[in-house]
Formats: sequence, C-alpha cells, structure tokens
Amino acid sequence: MVKKLLLFFVLVFGAYPLLAQSKTVTGTVTDATDGSPLPGVNVLVQGTTTGSQTDFDGNYSIEAASGDVLVFSFLGMKTQSVTVGASNTINVSMQEDAEQLGEVVVTALGITKEQRKVGYAVTTVDAENFTKAREVNVANSLAGRVAGVNIKGTSSGPGGTSKIFLRGLSSTSGGSPLFVIDGVPLDNTQRGSAGQWGGADGGDGIGNINPDDIEKMTVLKGQSASALYGSRASNGVILITTKKGKKGSDWEVSYNTNYTVEQGVDFTDFQKEYGQGVGGIKPVTAPDARTTARSSWGAKLDGSQVVGFDGNQYTYDVAKNNYLDFYRTGSNFTNTVGVTKGLGDGSFRVSASYLDAKSIVPNSGVKRYNFTFSADQNITDKLNVSAQISYIDEQTDNRPLLSDGPKNPNNFLFLAPNVDPTIYAPGYDPVTGAETVFSDDIYVTNPYFIANQGVNDFGRKRTISILSTKYNFTENIYAMVRMGNDVGHDSDFQVDPWGLAYTGDLKGGLGRKGQSETTEFNLEGLLAGSFVITDDFELDALLGTNLRKNRFETVGVGGGRFVLPYLYTPANTETQSRSYGFNEREVQSAYYSLDFSYKRYLTLSTTGRYDTYSTLPAGNRDIFTPSVTGAFTFSDLINSESLSYGKFRASYAVTSGEPADPYLTQVYYNSGNTFNGIPTGSSPTSLPNTLKPFTISEYEFGLDVKFFQNRLAFDISYFDKKTKNEIQNAQYSISSGFSSGVIGNGSVQNKGLEVLVTGVPIQNDDFSWTTSLNLTTLKNEVLKTDLADNPINLGQNRGTLGNAVTSFVVGEAGPQIRAYDYTYDANGNIVVDAAGLPVRGEFKNFGSVLPNLYGGWNNDFNYKGFNLSFLIDYSFGNKVLSATEYYSTWRGLNKTTLVGREGGVTTNGITADAEAYYKALAQNITGTSVVDGDFIKLRQLVLGYSLPSDLFQNTNVLKGVNISLVARNLAILMRNAKNIDPENNFGANINYTGIEGTSLPSTRSIGLNVNFKLQ
Repeated sequence: MVKKLLLFFVLVFGAYPLLAQSKTVTGTVTDATDGSPLPGVNVLVQGTTTGSQTDFDGNYSIEAASGDVLVFSFLGMKTQSVTVGASNTINVSMQEDAEQLGEVVVTALGITKEQRKVGYAVTTVDAENFTKAREVNVANSLAGRVAGVNIKGTSSGPGGTSKIFLRGLSSTSGGSPLFVIDGVPLDNTQRGSAGQWGGADGGDGIGNINPDDIEKMTVLKGQSASALYGSRASNGVILITTKKGKKGSDWEVSYNTNYTVEQGVDFTDFQKEYGQGVGGIKPVTAPDARTTARSSWGAKLDGSQVVGFDGNQYTYDVAKNNYLDFYRTGSNFTNTVGVTKGLGDGSFRVSASYLDAKSIVPNSGVKRYNFTFSADQNITDKLNVSAQISYIDEQTDNRPLLSDGPKNPNNFLFLAPNVDPTIYAPGYDPVTGAETVFSDDIYVTNPYFIANQGVNDFGRKRTISILSTKYNFTENIYAMVRMGNDVGHDSDFQVDPWGLAYTGDLKGGLGRKGQSETTEFNLEGLLAGSFVITDDFELDALLGTNLRKNRFETVGVGGGRFVLPYLYTPANTETQSRSYGFNEREVQSAYYSLDFSYKRYLTLSTTGRYDTYSTLPAGNRDIFTPSVTGAFTFSDLINSESLSYGKFRASYAVTSGEPADPYLTQVYYNSGNTFNGIPTGSSPTSLPNTLKPFTISEYEFGLDVKFFQNRLAFDISYFDKKTKNEIQNAQYSISSGFSSGVIGNGSVQNKGLEVLVTGVPIQNDDFSWTTSLNLTTLKNEVLKTDLADNPINLGQNRGTLGNAVTSFVVGEAGPQIRAYDYTYDANGNIVVDAAGLPVRGEFKNFGSVLPNLYGGWNNDFNYKGFNLSFLIDYSFGNKVLSATEYYSTWRGLNKTTLVGREGGVTTNGITADAEAYYKALAQNITGTSVVDGDFIKLRQLVLGYSLPSDLFQNTNVLKGVNISLVARNLAILMRNAKNIDPENNFGANINYTGIEGTSLPSTRSIGLNVNFKLQ
C-alpha cells in the first residue's frame, strides 16, 4: 500500500512540470468586420509580464503554458481572453468597441470616425461636466475644460451671452463658433448687447438649450475639423450630441433636480478712511449730501453726525451696509424628467424641464420651459427615419441694463464709505411715484427705483426641429437627407417707468414694445460609403450638398410721455413712433470628403466645399475652399509594452466667410416722414463696395500618445492660421458724399500651442483618481486693417470716453487697449504742470484684451460610491480697461488716493491738492485705468454619493440615486487687479470684450443636485 502511494505521488508531481511546461503559441489576429489582419495587437499572459505584439500581418508568437490565459487588447477593439489548451495555435477575431474611450469621435456633419483616422484636434466633454454644477448658459460650463477654448461670459445675470474664442481671435469680426445639434446648425444669434451708452445683454441661442438633454459636446477647433461647415465655421464648431432612446431597452425614467443659491462677491479694496464730501469738507445741507453721495473727498471719518440727502442725521463713519446689500441672494432651480423606451426596431425619448433662475438683482430673473421629443425607427432593413423636435418657452423679467447708461441697477458701487445704500429704498415716492435721486446726476438711476419699477422684459418661444432619413444601399453605402428648422419668436417690452427722474415731467415713456422672428432653415443631402480597395487600402467617401436660408424680421412701436401713470401701452403715450427691420440671406453649397487608409495606420483625407453667398455681388459670391489632413498611427509599428497608442497628424485647410450685414454692396435709399404732406427720403452716407468672401487658412500639426493601457495620455497641437480680405470699416471725407464704408482688406494671424495631459495615477477596485491639465499659448497679430493700415477703434467706456479705447492695431495683438501715458522728462521723471497736475503724454498701446496663456486643471476622485471633483482654471497675459479703476480714482475711493490727502501730492517739488491731482490723473493719464487681467480660479467643485445598488434590489421602480453637493466660482486663488474680478465685462461682442464697468458683481454659487433613475 505504501509503495502504491509513493508511486502515485511520483506520477502526479513528476508529471506536473511536464503539464506546466511552457510552449510556443502562435496565431493570427484579424478584424471581425472584414477579416483583415490587425498589426500592433498586445498579447499578454494574464498575471505575468510576458507579452508580445502582432506584426504587420497580424501574426504573433508568445511563450505560454497550458492553462494560461492570453489577453488580446487593441485600441478600439473589445479585449478578449483565451485559455491556452493543447493546441499551439490560437487565432483570434476581434470585434470593434465603439465605447472605448476616445476611439470613436464625432466629426463634421455628425459623422463618427475612428480616432486613428482623424488628422486634426478633437476634444469631447461628457454631459456630467455641466449638468451637476451647472450654468444657466450651458456653454459657460466649457470654461477651463478644453485646450484652445477661452470663454468670457457677460456680467449680466442669468441668461447672459457666452462669448467663446476658439484658438484666439480667429478674425476681426470676433464671431462665436458654430453650434451644431445632431448634425444640424443652430442659430446662435446674439440678441442685443451693452455698450458705453448702456443697453442690456439679450442672451444668445445656445443659452436656450437644456443641459439635461445633452449627451456630450465635441469641440472642433481647427479649420480642417470644421471645413465642411463653410463660412460660420471659420471660428470653429461645437457639436452637440443629444440624449436618445436605446433600441431594445425597457422603460427608463430619470428625474434630476438641481437647486443652487448664489451671492454677489465684493472684489473692491476701497479706502474707508475718508468719507462723503468735497474739498475735505463734510456735507452741511441735504442738497450737498445728495450731490456728494458718490464723492469721497470729504473729511476723515470720525463717527460724528452729518446731514443726509433727506435732511436726517447719519453717523459719519463706515456704513453698516455696503453696495452688495442692495442685491438679494439669487437662486437657480431646475427640474428635468426624461423618459426613454425601445419600441421594436426603434426607440424614443421625451423630456421636460423647468428652470427658475432668480438674479441677484431684485425682481429680475429667467424662467424657461424646455420640451424635447426624439424618435428613431428602422422602417425596413435599409431605411431609417429619425426625428427630433424641441420647444423652448423663455421669459426674462427686468433684464438689467449695464455699462454707464441710465436705468443701471448697479450704481451704488461708488457710494462714499459712510453712505448706507439701504437709505435710498424703495427708490421712489409712494405717493407721486417720483424717483428718489441719490446723486449729482439724474441719469445715474437709483437702483432701488429701477429694480422695483423697471420694465425690461424679453420673451422667446422657439422651436428646433430635425428630420433625417437614411437609406443603406449596402452595408457600407448609404444616402441621407436631413432637414433642420430653427424658428424663434421674440418679444421685447422696454419702458422708461413713470417717475423716472430724467424723463419729461417725470412721466416716463415707452421705449419699445415689439416682436421679431428669426429663422434658420437647413436642407442637406449626403451620399457616402466605405470601400475596401485591396487588402491594404480602404476608402471612405462622402458627397453632399446644403441649402441654408436665414431670415430676420422685427416690428415695434414706442411713444413719448405717458398720459396716465403706470399704464404702459402705446395708446397711453402723447406721441408714437414705430420701427421695422428686415434681412435675409441664402447660401448654396456642395462639398466632398475622401479618406484614404493604408493598413489602418495611415490615413490621408481631403475635403472641398463650394459656396455661393447671396450677400455678395454676382461676380464675387462663389468660392471653393479645400482641406487636406494626414494621420499616422505609428504605435501600430512599434512593439512596446508601455505605448498603448501613438498618432502623428497634420493638416492644412481654407475656410471662407461672408459679410455680417447682407446689404453692403449696393446703395439703398430710405423713406421718411412727410413734410407739409410731401413724402421725404434720404440717401445713405455709407459707401457700398464690391466685396468678396474672406478666407482663413490654417496649418496644424499634432501628436496623440497614450501609455500604460491609456493611463497616461498627451494630446499636443500646434497651429498657424491667417485671415485674408476681411471686411473692415473705413472712414471717408464727407465732402465725397459718404462718411463711411467697408473694404475687404483686413488680415489677422494666430499661432498657438495646445497641450492636454490626462492621467490615471491610481486605479483599483475601490479607488481611482483621474486628472487632466490643459494649456494654450497664443501669439496674435493684426496684419492689415484699412487701406492705410490705420487703427480701427472698437469700444470704450464712458468714464474715459474718447481717451481710452480698444482697437485693431497693425503689428499688435488684438483687440489692443490704447490709452494716454504720463509725459516723462529726459531722466524718466513724470512731468507735471505749474499746478502740480500730471501732463498727458503719448497715446500708446497697453496690451491685448485677450489672454496669451490659459487653461484648466481638472481632477476626479472616486471611492466606492463617493465622488469628488474640482476644476481650477487660469488665464494670463491680457489687460482690462476698467471703469471701476477710473471712477474709484476720480471719486476718491481708490486706496491710491490716500497718498497726499493731508499735505497734497508733491511731484518734482510741486505740490498739488490731492483731489485735483487724482481727478486730473484719472482724466488725463487714462493708462492708469488699464489693469492686469491675470487670474487663477477654483471654478467648480462637486462632492457626490451614489447610494448602493443593493438598496434597490427589492424595488420595482427606483433603480438608483445620486446626491451631489455642487459649487461654481468658489474662489479667486490669484489676481493682480485690485478692485475687480478680471473676468467682469458688460459687452457681449468683440467691440467691448475686455472693457469693465458698472455691471453686476461676480457671484459665487453653492447647491445640491439629486438624480433619480427609475424603471
């Protein structure tokens, strides 16, 4: 018995090494789609460091033992595991994995492509990044997340415009990128903007879209990426992919509620040693107190009693409340319900959302309803039809007027430190309705008055519809017809309220009560296919045509003084006025795209687009614009365990543009009112010109590499783009019969480097950390302006009116701030006049309003059911023309004005009174109003928890709950500007970009987001 046991152990353990003995395993790895060999596939013995890769013909060889598991992995393919058996040959057919990160990207026309075939920079941002810590305008949520993207929202409260620059200033028009929803362009018209004379930001088209309906956004930054879209894509393209139903799925219901509160943040650092008054004297009468409320040239604050604007006594000391106490706590409350269901060989999704965004300005805010329905159905095996319709109903109440104009609710900013703003409430006499004037200027409206009595309402009812049919002739050849219609009906109601101080007899007036309609229609036809030419060559081809029509029409009525108080109708005005506007345009286009691929690792692509613009004269309205790109996936040729993916890319493209105004090439005469019963007319003073499409050409080179099974990735792009024949304003002598005109002479060049680094430093079953850092460096130069290359002035603020402007200046980055410097003597000393006041010197360039270095750092931590993420973004290299800096100096609030208060300001042995000196400084040396725009911000923070799934195992409805604490704009970690948020600005277009003054304060928001999944 013992001998038999010994023999058994000898046989078993003696044979084990033979069973476990390694052997050479060989085989071929092919693509399941077409059977072609796959080079560069990683083959690894599971649990070891033993690995290999397939060669050009898909063959591999590896040492393994029976029972070992071979893991086959390849970017874009589903990973497969195969156990080694008795055979020495293992062949594997790999399936495509479209879900693998970054492998399949959405490109122009909504067409998905393998990442390896794309020869230009594409960045995708998933919905989660802008549905938790959300913005009312979803475009603002892209800030800091995409290399090359710089976003400037207006300081106008909820519903404001998002100004987006892709790769800097693409053209002197400063246009925004084209937004495309599911392949169809979206009308992103900006509805009004503030300037130095006032006005309100009317918002833009993308601000109407519900973030909960978005699956992802894809940013096409370069001209090659956006070339197929034509003129409006010259500033880049942002593709929006919306959420859809899934075929074969059961009922799925999601409910998301988001509530945040926001408060204004005081970034001023004003002096609080001297109070209200002039000449170092406190006010002694009620009229003195009213006219000096915004003048801090009085005596030192001493806690004594001083007369106020209403004749009452107030303490001459730092006021208990400051300008921020005028504002309330704002809030954003959003509720969205989405329902999806698969229906046979189709699916549908329907959603409804309600937003109630209350501004920090009392009685101001936005309410928005969004309803969306989408359906997709295979009618036959070859024919598919999909449809989508979205309806938006938005109402904005008492939208704030900005800048330095009348009816601005932000005028308490410059109150003397002893003046409490709450004493001016409610802003009007309850009996007569007359405005309570609080300063020396009746055009500086009492904020309480305009908040309580103001009417500046905007409404929008908008329908976006998309219908698409696709017919598959074969598995690889199809035709598509797609139609999109975007119709917006807008209403506006603007009133000078009864009692407004600067109106005639305080009776106010009807500014405008109007209606307008904006329409964009797109009809597109495509024929596309994929062809295997040989075992090594593939061809993807597309031929298409597009018809785009845009139309705008508006009509409005207004009137002079109201007859009866508070009845704000046209019939209740002493005089009436009317207005009408109309324009339309059409673009007819044809285009092609060809992708030639060699063994999957080398792709050469070319596109061409032919456009005919109705806005240009018949002889000059046609243009053909080409592009060519190359993508070389070199990782397929390198046998490296650490390199997961590597691609070089290069491209060259030309895109075209047309005039912003459709009627610049002909003379149009205007009809006017009658004179003594005889009709009148007028001829234009703007000279028409024979224009042609301007062009933007761009070179781009890039490198995409990923290491360690995609744990570390680099996406690097260098670009050089230039515009030619841009349409510019020109000035003429009125003796010619014309005072202005347009010419096609402008040119701008942009060079830049974009870097995106993504890493997963930690990843295990319980904990993961994903981090990404993006940065962009830019060099912009204006090459040409008008025929004489004169500076072209853009915008200014009223404080430094005519003495400081933004301009396009040849040889400088644009827009450039131009202002007056000091006069200096031969030794570099500041020159003053006989009274000791600074002498105005050279009108010079102080820097661009756009940054030359910007980006963001995003981090995402996950531990079991917990999630923590934060975003820090930064911007460097730009300047800001600050009205706050000007007024705070002029009015004695700026801390710099403390120097010389008692003994005067002495320069070169000459002493001047401090008040006179600093007022002269603000007016004469306007360069002192130019401040540094650098900042680093903690932009977003999210702390979330997903309840364990086993809590819902016994429920038939609730399947999951995620709760998140969310915050936006938490802190400025670094800034050089002393008294402002460097991002504050009142203008929504390029003319007023980088100009700050008398807009809403920046806000900080914090709240809660809860998402329920039901089935």
